[in-house]
Amino acid sequence: MLGFVRRRVRDWIRRRQGPDAGPVTLRRGRIYILPTGLGVAFGVMLFAMLMGSLNYANNLGLALTFLLASLGLVAMHACHRNLETLIAREAGSDPPFAGDDAVFRLSLANPAGLPRRDLEASAQAAAGPAVTVDAAGEATVRLTVPTRRRGWVTLDRLEIATRFPYGLFRAWAVLHPGLRCLVYPKPAADAPPPPLAPGEAGGGTARRGEDDFAGLKDYHPGDPPRHIAWKAYARAGELLVKEFSGAAEPLPVFDLADAPGADLEARLSVLARWVVDAHARGETFGLRLPGAEIPPQPGEAQRRRCLAALATFEAPARGHD
Repeated sequence: MLGFVRRRVRDWIRRRQGPDAGPVTLRRGRIYILPTGLGVAFGVMLFAMLMGSLNYANNLGLALTFLLASLGLVAMHACHRNLETLIAREAGSDPPFAGDDAVFRLSLANPAGLPRRDLEASAQAAAGPAVTVDAAGEATVRLTVPTRRRGWVTLDRLEIATRFPYGLFRAWAVLHPGLRCLVYPKPAADAPPPPLAPGEAGGGTARRGEDDFAGLKDYHPGDPPRHIAWKAYARAGELLVKEFSGAAEPLPVFDLADAPGADLEARLSVLARWVVDAHARGETFGLRLPGAEIPPQPGEAQRRRCLAALATFEAPARGHD
């Protein structure tokens, strides 16, 4: 019954607010507040004090009861105000590998002249640590969501809440930002090495071989680290790269058809391992999937491009006879 009520309330909030695109300002009308367990106990205690003071005509007890009730009302307004006018916006996410946690970052900006304390963000079963946003400042909260397989992970609903100042009330605002994070396939732990000439069959781009030393040239981003002339750098302080002459050799293009595995996911994991290892060695590499090919390139951008293609790849549907 409780779960049914929660679902109905969530559906009502979603219909009332709609999706949240871009930065969201927490206006008064979208902030909800209810007493916590401690707040309920505090209210029961105040009621008992009121009944006792009235029964015994204890003016001092009545004064204390009204003083504590006033404190509770001030705490309620302070708790609600602790969220009001905050500006929430997406702060990006880093693509994880399947099985690791996806980390969503949310930026909270405080345009007011007072600090906002003990702000918490939560979504699904994930909750980030409480943060404090200084006056006219900004802070970032992190939400971690477990992942199981490659593809897109969507964070469709999250809450920003606070129990400041005394924990008697909990104020919260619901956001529907539709945050997305791409999850890469997990690299295979026991993947075999790629074929000796994976790009040869597809006519991969050729580069110079390494038969004979031909001279030095200026370093450019993307040049293999193993070709850097470290002795020349130590003598002159200039970063140079060795050039070699000789037979041309094809640049590696990792092909799904060359990856072993019992099913598609296992083969994609092997390709992910080849991509990660090639990037770690500073090599130039490409990727070939049915219906798509990424030309050989070096660098971190190429690594991300290839892993993203593996994460979003769907096997072509087979035709029926």
